[in-house]
Amino acid sequence: MQAYEFINNLIPPLKPKDKAKMALTWMEEIRTNMLPVVENNRFIGFVTEELIYTLNNPELQISKIALKFISCIVYQDKHIYDVIKVASENQTNMVAVIDRENNYLGVVTMEDAIGAFAGSLSIQSQGAVLILSMFMTDYSLFEISRIVESENAKILSSFISNDPLDDSKIKVTLKLDKSEVRHIKATLERFGYRIIDHYQEEESGNGEQERIDNLLRFLQI
Repeated sequence: MQAYEFINNLIPPLKPKDKAKMALTWMEEIRTNMLPVVENNRFIGFVTEELIYTLNNPELQISKIALKFISCIVYQDKHIYDVIKVASENQTNMVAVIDRENNYLGVVTMEDAIGAFAGSLSIQSQGAVLILSMFMTDYSLFEISRIVESENAKILSSFISNDPLDDSKIKVTLKLDKSEVRHIKATLERFGYRIIDHYQEEESGNGEQERIDNLLRFLQI
């Protein structure tokens, strides 16, 4: 799941000599609010719809606009996790992808990144999500897995983030292969783990939307 695999080839790069009105036309056609700008095959930033409307000059060349998100880039061989991390840090929905010689390759959108996870086995599979809070020094995926497996369950994937309820702790989000987690929760709590939230999947006719909702909760986006 490397970044280059999810490049969206429908999003064209602008050149510095292009005009603002062209950028707006392309944004409207592909239904986005920003586009990458490339000069001599080098990514130099994003131009946004907001920037163009603020300047209110459709004939203005892109080179005359102060571009945004200049550092919103990842190397082509980085994991899709890194794409989401960079997008989150820059609070944007698009990340430029470059090779190790800094040549521009394309962009990955957050929709594409989320789609990558939504198509993975850990998201498609039925199962519950558990969220634990702990100190980083207490974190051991091996130990947590051992406890979970003692209840005849497996961890399909895991995710670590800051605990918003306590800055000194982390949140460990686990996707399990079981939908019923009462015994798993009880066993984890018996070993001193604090469970701050959980989500249990149920069968319904709207499974695709449930998988997307579950993914967003899992990634805490």
